[in-house]
Amino acid sequence: MPELIAHCRYDPVVSRPQPASQHTVRRHNSALVLDAIAEAPGSSRAAVAARTGLTKATVSSLVDRMIGAGLVAEGGAEARSGPGRRGTALHLSPSGPHGLGVEIGVDYLATCLVDLTGRVRARWLRPSDNRASSPARVLAKVAAAVRTAARQDVPIGGVGVAVPGLVEVAGGSLRVAPNLGWREVDVRGELTRRVELDVPVLVGNEANLAALAELWHGDVASDFLHVSGEIGIGAGIVVGGGLFEGVSGFGGEIGHLSVDPRGPECACGSRGCLERLAGQDEIVRAAGVPGVDDLLDRLASGDRTATTAVRSAARWLGVALSGAVNLLDLPTVVLGGTYARLEPWLQEPLHAELDRRVVSAEWSPVRVVASSLGSEAAVRGAATTAVRAILADPDPYVTSTLA
Repeated sequence: MPELIAHCRYDPVVSRPQPASQHTVRRHNSALVLDAIAEAPGSSRAAVAARTGLTKATVSSLVDRMIGAGLVAEGGAEARSGPGRRGTALHLSPSGPHGLGVEIGVDYLATCLVDLTGRVRARWLRPSDNRASSPARVLAKVAAAVRTAARQDVPIGGVGVAVPGLVEVAGGSLRVAPNLGWREVDVRGELTRRVELDVPVLVGNEANLAALAELWHGDVASDFLHVSGEIGIGAGIVVGGGLFEGVSGFGGEIGHLSVDPRGPECACGSRGCLERLAGQDEIVRAAGVPGVDDLLDRLASGDRTATTAVRSAARWLGVALSGAVNLLDLPTVVLGGTYARLEPWLQEPLHAELDRRVVSAEWSPVRVVASSLGSEAAVRGAATTAVRAILADPDPYVTSTLA
């Protein structure tokens, strides 16, 4: 691999290749080196040079800069077999810049800090009835939560925000969130204005971020449908180890798939949507309990009303998921959010519905598993997205540290 990998750019005025600046090349190579260390922790400078195709002198210079910026740490001798002197092992620094994740739920706010290695440093959960509040009021609470997290004794390198609705990812705007009653909210702009943090703010759909967290930190392979059951229901589609969001980034709105056209009216304007028949609110209402914890107690004791409510939700969920599996040919369904807690009671009726409705079930049975991350998936995915943005482009952080 040649050292000057990023060698040209396109200038729309002259319409011909132009030489890349020295800064562009260094920025590219910094990301290349940090990725090599992330993929093979414990590698030496020489091993990173061999892995990237860069010279040892270039790797050593870039590594020294990243050590100074707190992105990389040295420790012990390189672990390898064979003769010769072992180099110093390099690792991502757990004390380097952290990703700060925020999730705006319908009835809660969650925040967490994740370090460069993917470890959760701290998390917070605050009950909050966000349906009864204006976007400005909720974002003021979010700003306060961000400031609280930022007061921890760690540097913040980026903020990821998970929201329950359609997100214009490039601009950080929430187009619509039916369960919050929000339309056209500039989440990125409002949060950046309210919080004095000179770091990137990334905004994404909560179901997509939950699916990415499952991909990065969970126990499933690279092809699955993650369905998060809360008051709303969202789906994250992972194919070939990548998130499929649709052409405009609005894919995965399985909660607003109409499974009963004669069913109850939904906040989105349709009728019989999945979340109106199998969402958290409907399940606890049908079970005659005030909340999910009480529902779980009733289920554990074998309460018939609670069991019937969950089985009914499982059947409607099976109708929606079978359509998704028939369309996408995904081998695994991951139950997230409240569904992860209800998985022991959802499994049998959900599997029965999938076996009956999925055309390929005889030859390729659908696997249904509970998320290992549960209700923390979206906020952890938001924080990890911020971390991965740092790893993909570390040079601005290095430059600001050295300035």
